Order: sequence, then structure tokens, then C-alpha cells
Amino acid sequence: MEGPIQTKRSASLQPLLSRIFLIGMSLFYISPMYWMLVTALKSDRELANFPPTLWPHEIVWQNFDQATRTFPFLSYLENTIFYAALTVLGSVLSNFVIAYGFSRIKWTGRDLLFYPVIASIFIFIQFPVNPITMVPMFSFFARLGLVNSFLPLILPTFFGNPFFIFLLRQFMLQIPADLSEAARIDGANEFQIMYRIILPLARPALVVVGLLAGVNAWNDFLGPLMYLNDSSKYMLALGLAEFTGLYSSQWHLLMAASAVVIAPVVLLFFFAQKYFIEGITLTGTK
Repeated sequence: MEGPIQTKRSASLQPLLSRIFLIGMSLFYISPMYWMLVTALKSDRELANFPPTLWPHEIVWQNFDQATRTFPFLSYLENTIFYAALTVLGSVLSNFVIAYGFSRIKWTGRDLLFYPVIASIFIFIQFPVNPITMVPMFSFFARLGLVNSFLPLILPTFFGNPFFIFLLRQFMLQIPADLSEAARIDGANEFQIMYRIILPLARPALVVVGLLAGVNAWNDFLGPLMYLNDSSKYMLALGLAEFTGLYSSQWHLLMAASAVVIAPVVLLFFFAQKYFIEGITLTGTK
């Protein structure tokens, strides 16, 4: 009797312990964002209190207005949206076409050539600029006279990313091949099959690629720092770094500016999380 009772107790405790663990990890990961928002709502005088307060005694909404007026926020926001939009476009188009060739078209050496693509993930671990290719890429674009423009940041996104290629390929492999064969029998060419059949079915994975590429471009600091010399072309990440250098002691304004910068990313993931989770969970399944 004790055996079955203990088994039932352990089975009932396991979901409870799992929930407690997940709640604790969620609080741990959300604590930096909470502290950023709390600091952004405090006054400069309250920040000097020790021990620090967990919630501001007086909420100062003017910190957000003052923070966005300290540096050319709207100009940097426009540049960042332009950069992120073209990065999403280039990443979705190029990686979809490349992944389609590796998954839906049979040609000699296809799987063998895919191994170097997988291996290059360790080289292009940081997107779009990584320390390994940073110097040769800068030298290449400098010889072309493209430094101090957005082209060195945008052009590489139109030539594929190994991780995105792998993600889309694994998703397309679980789409039945009978769909493509039926379309070929009906007289559809390869482009029509790719555009009218595979593209709509691969929408969840494409949303994941677009989200990841857009967030990387939105948060990119190293790329604009390397290639942009004109301050009128700076992004929000560079603007925050400039803000930190000028107002390193006014943490409430820095946290307010940081909250405004990351708010679009949080909202984007909140509204697109359904496609994001679907694209991740269905990748690699049959």
C-alpha cells in the first residue's frame, strides 16, 4: 500500500515543484526589467537613498520626456527602424531562397554542401557583425568607399545567415513532398511552387527569422560603431552609449531612455509570440 501512495504523492508534487521552479526562474529573468522601470520612475534624490526602495515613493513620469529630449531620439529612431526593416527584408528573402534549395530541390552534393553551412554557424555566431570577420569586412567595404553609410550593415543580410538557413531548412523538411509533386504535375514551375505553396506554409518559421533578425538589428551596437562616422546616422544603441557617457550619474534618465528603446521589442514579441513559438516547436519535426 505504501508504494502506490508514495507514487501518487510524488506524481502530485512533481507539477507543483515544476511550477514553483518556473515561477522562480521567471521572476529571476524579469527582475532586471523591473529594476530598470522602477529606477526610471524615481527622482534623482530618491536614487541616493540607501537601502534602495523597491517602488518609488513619488512617480516621476517627466523622466521619460527629459530622457528622449536629451539626445536626438526621433532621428536615431528613424535610422534604427530603417536599418531593422531592411535587415528583416534581406534576412527573410535570402535565407528562405537558400533554405528552399537545401530542402525542396534534389541536386548532387546537396547534403554534403550543407555541412559547411552548419559549421559556419560557429564563425557567424554574432549577427550581423562578429569579431572573426570584423576586420576583413571593414577593409572590404572601406576599399569600396561604403564606410559611413548603411550599406555595409544591410548588404550582408541579403547573402544568408547559417543559423536562419538551418532553421528554415528544418522547417521545410517537415512539409510533405507530395504537395510539390502534385503542383509539378499540374504544370507549376519551381518558382510558383516556392511562392504559392511553400512560402505560406513556412510563414511561422519566417516570422521567427524576421523577429530574430529585427531584434539583432535593433540592438546592434558594434556594426554602427564600426561603419558610421556621422552622428546624424546613429542608431538608438549608439545613442544610449552616448547618453551614458554624458549622463553617467543620472541613472533615472538612462533607465528611462533604455525602457523606451526596448519597449518596441517587447511589444513585438508579445503580439508575435504565437508565430514565434510555433516556428520554433515545429522546426525539425516530421
